Parts: sequence; structure tokens; C-alpha cells
Amino acid sequence: MPNPNLIGGGRMTRAELSGDRREVSGKAPKMAILRRLWRYLGRYRLLVVLALALALSSNLLALLGPKLSGLAIDAIGTVAGGVDLESVFYYVILMAICYVISAIFSYLLSRVMNRLSRRVAYQMRKDVFERLSILPVGFFDRHLAGDLISVLTYDIDTVNQSLSNDLLQIVQSVMTVFFSLGMMLSIAPKLVLIFAVTIPLSIVFTKYITGRVRPLFRNRSAKLGELNGFVEEMIDGQKTTKAYHREEAVIGRFDRKNEDAVDAYTKAEYYGTITGPSVNFINNISLALVSMFGAWMYLKGQIGLGNISSFVQYSRKFSGPINEVANITGELQSAFAAAERVFRLIDEAPEPADAPDAKPLADGKGEVVLDDVCFGYLPQKPVIRHFNLHAQPGSLVAIVGPTGAGKTTIINLLMRFYDIDSGAITVDGQDIYHVTRSSLRGAYTMVLQDTWLFSGTIFENIAYGKADATLEEVIAAAKSAHIHSYISRLPNGYDTKLTDNGVNISKGQKQLLTIARAMLLDAKMLILDEATSNVDTRTEQRIQAAMRDLMRDKTCFVIAHRLSTIQNADHILVVRDGQIVEQGRHADLMAQKGFYAKLYASQFETY
Repeated sequence: MPNPNLIGGGRMTRAELSGDRREVSGKAPKMAILRRLWRYLGRYRLLVVLALALALSSNLLALLGPKLSGLAIDAIGTVAGGVDLESVFYYVILMAICYVISAIFSYLLSRVMNRLSRRVAYQMRKDVFERLSILPVGFFDRHLAGDLISVLTYDIDTVNQSLSNDLLQIVQSVMTVFFSLGMMLSIAPKLVLIFAVTIPLSIVFTKYITGRVRPLFRNRSAKLGELNGFVEEMIDGQKTTKAYHREEAVIGRFDRKNEDAVDAYTKAEYYGTITGPSVNFINNISLALVSMFGAWMYLKGQIGLGNISSFVQYSRKFSGPINEVANITGELQSAFAAAERVFRLIDEAPEPADAPDAKPLADGKGEVVLDDVCFGYLPQKPVIRHFNLHAQPGSLVAIVGPTGAGKTTIINLLMRFYDIDSGAITVDGQDIYHVTRSSLRGAYTMVLQDTWLFSGTIFENIAYGKADATLEEVIAAAKSAHIHSYISRLPNGYDTKLTDNGVNISKGQKQLLTIARAMLLDAKMLILDEATSNVDTRTEQRIQAAMRDLMRDKTCFVIAHRLSTIQNADHILVVRDGQIVEQGRHADLMAQKGFYAKLYASQFETY
């Protein structure tokens, strides 16, 4: 049967199969990142509009203060030989009212921004997790879990912090700068010329530092991700570390990675923090010049004392936000670097979509055929070469061979965790590339050597693949897996909570629970990847007998390292260097005295 991925006589590349992919590169422009962030903010336009209205109102009221203060100062000398107290109190009361209302609006603005940033962070984290759920298995083979967790937690929190604090500060600063500039122009246009020199100087310096800082923050995020990945890896392997007395070596490796992370953090923070004081120094120069030339204009009678006071206050409000923006430049660069990592993960190509003509896999008997299949995880490095297999319905097919021979790869191809390079795979005569991926995987039940249990009750873990399973069905599956008696002795029985991948039960018991989970499903085909490696020989024999009886008339694929477990297999495939070198029943293969017989002898010393 022709493979659907062959178009016009040539095979589509995996990139073509995965569709168009838009990535945020390692040096994504800031505007691209800002546009992506705006798409998240745009989902909550009402909150954004409310935040802008509150920010505008709060700033305008606060910026009326200096003007009212100047009018109050001028009112002191409006009455000959005295003070116009009525006018002074009038302006002071107005000023107090403006500041109080401005403070209330500012408080409400903070509440709105916190809610907005929380919703954005929730949606962003949801998008990242959903993307992780549809990424191909190969992606997780290439990336450390700790690094992915770092993106999902630290990087998104960094973006959230920037949205709730830095973005609000920038919006308020922009409003303050423009309003203050307008007020200064209305008071003394000549004094504004001072800022024509100091402001460009601040901008040039800030831009220069920004260009130096952003790569440093990008490197900081990467190093923290590497550190998280290493820590998770070492925690998972702590028993092995202790068994081989490698604590000192592990600590040494951690120290090096920790030092790299600290160095990256220090360099980023160093360049990020020198911006604020430098710009503040330039702004202080502008303030000194304003005071000097303002005094000279006052002596010349070109400006009143109240206007000088107002102008000085507006000049501080004008330069203050510029200094504040400079101070948060480092935080902004950190947020940009974190956003890059988040968007790069969101842009990762998911599993290739089902073919346009894909249909659900029809109910069948479980006949599986691999025809001249070739596959390699890397180009020009094949793992499976011209592989052929015909599994009859209801048969037990055992796959044996040395480590690295390609046994698990065959299972990956059957489940479409990876797509083949050439050849064809059919189930009941249907090409698996012409059926939906979900229906194909639903036709299999898997029990792997690496057990996985989630935080929940024993009942929930066994019923994981069958949401409508009844307690009676779960108990029947547990009995078949020889785990029911153990569960019954627990204080809460099937309601017993398992935590952190079932650390409160033994490895063998975890294996039995996953076997019970597989027994509960009504699938046409079963895959066992050394599924009984963590149980004793006697229990293993009972489980195999029960499983063989339960999976009657189902096609079973068993990857076995202990050859004693597959002596009764209907068909044994001996895989070596990605090819079947021998096949047949156990007795026939032993009679051939070939590679299988040598493997068997190496375990039992009978050859």
C-alpha cells in the first residue's frame, strides 16, 4: 500500500509534514515580542481601557498639584502688606483634593493591573501547557524537563511581574512626561531648551546599555533553565548517586552550573542596574541648570516666583519618569528574554496533523503489517532498515535483541510517536497514515518498564484510560494483576491517595497497578515493554497467565530482555542493528543455534 506521505513520487520532509512553523528566534525584535504580548492583553480590552482611563485620570490630577502650588505661592504676595489667605487656602484645598482622588485612582489602577496580569499569566501558562500536550515525543527526548518547567513557571512569572509593574510604570511615565512638558512650555518655553540637550543624552545612553543588557538576560534565563534541569535530574537519580558514592562529583557539577547561573545573573543585573543611576545623574544636571537659569530669569523679571516653583516641580516630574524607565530597563530586558523563551516554546511545531482523508480506525481483529520500513531519528543515521513484520490477529509477538537494536523504536513507529522515513505500516489493512492518530493509539494498550502514576487515588490511577469505569471493573482488573489483596489491606482501600508518582508504594506494586490499568481497557492490541521487570518471578508467571487469558484474541507485542518470559510466544523476532536477523518460535530458534540461541545461553549458560 502506498504511503500517504509520498507526494509526486517523493517523500515529504518532516518539516513539511509538520506544516508552517513560525518561531521567535534567539534574537527576536522587541516589537515582535510586544505584538505577541499585546495579543494577550487584547483579549481583555475592557480591563485595558479601564486601566488607561484610571492611569490618565490619576496622572492628570497629580500633575495639577505643581500648578496649584505655584498659584498658592503667587497668592502670598497679591495683597499689599499682607497675604491673601483665602486664595492660599483655596489652592491648597484644591491641591489636597486632587492628590487624594489621584491616590484613590492609583490604588484602583493597581488592582485592575493585577487582575489583568493574572489573567494574562493564566492564559499564557495555559497556552504553554496545551502546546506541551500536543508536541511530538521527539521534542521531549531533546529537552530537559527542568528547562521546560522553568519556562512554565519562572519565565511566565517574570513576564507577569513586568506586566503588572513595569508596564504600568511605563504608561504612567509617558503620560507624566508629555503633560509635564506641556505645562513647562506654557510656563517658560526658554527653560525647556535645557532638556533638548539632556534628554537626547539620556536616550542615547539608555539605548546603548539596552543593547548590552538584553543578551545577558537571555543568557541568564538559559542558565537558570539548565540549572533547574540538572537539579531535577539529580533528584530523580539520588539513589543511584548514593549507591555509587558520587555525591562529591554531583556537588562539583552542581557548583559549576550554579556558578555559571550566578555569573550570568550578576552580569545581567550589573549592567541592568547601572542605567538608572547614570540617567539620574544626567537628570540632576538638568535640574541644576533649570534652577540656575530660572533664578537668572527671575532677577531679570521674566518669570514669577510661583512659576519658578511650578516649573521646578514639573521638571522633576518630567525627568523623574525618564529616570524610572531607565531603572526598570534591566527588568524589561529580563521580561523580553523570558517572553522569547515562552513564545519559542509556544511556536514549537506540534505533531503532524492527520491526513485530510484520515478516518477513525475501524474495528478489526488486530492484524499488523510493517512493509519494508526504514527509519532514523537523525538524517543519514538509520536505526531501522527494511524492516518487515506480519503479526496475525490474536498472536503474541515477542521482540528481542541487544540494547540499541531498535526494539523500542519499533513500538514508537507502531504508535506513531515517530513517522517512518519509507515503507508502510498497516493495521487490519488500513495504512496508519490514513487513520486518525487518536484512534490508532486508542487501539493499543501500553505497559512500559518505566511506570507512571499521578497524584490521585488508586481507583483513579487504574481507571486512567477509562473515565466511565466502575468500581467492579477496577477491582476485576486489580485481581487479574494480583494487586487486589494488597489494595484491600490499605486503610482506605481503592480510595488511598498516591503522591508524587506513587513514592509511598514499592516499584513492584506500581508496576502491578499499571498492568491493572492496561487490563481494564478493551483494546485490540497490547504493547508490553518489559512490563514485569519490577516483580518477582512467581508473580510474573501468574501475571503472564492472567494477562494471556485476559488478552485472548488480542495482538500482543512484547519487548523482552528476560528470554524466559517469551518462550511460549507465537512468534519471536530477533532484532539486531535495526533488522530482523531471525524469527520463529522459541524451540525452532534454539534449534538453529544462531544469534537467539547465543542470547538465551548468555542468560542461562546452557549453550
